[in-house]
Amino acid sequence: IAKAIKKTFDCEGITIRQNNEPVGDQHTFHYHQHIYPRYTNDDFNVQHPDNKILLEEEARSEQVKKLKATLETLV
Repeated sequence: IAKAIKKTFDCEGITIRQNNEPVGDQHTFHYHQHIYPRYTNDDFNVQHPDNKILLEEEARSEQVKKLKATLETLV
């Protein structure tokens, strides 16, 4: 998945996070990982307000389509 994200979004790096327990910001108790594309000066580690939408739903849907298309080429 990380390779597909790098190819799809032309990012410079990847951050992988796993949240555990309520204090670790886990709200539903199951295993999952977050894989984030990273760019120079992307302010990734800046604390954002909980109610701030970083990307609107339509834009997220377009990114999903692009990522799916990349994944299909890697299979």
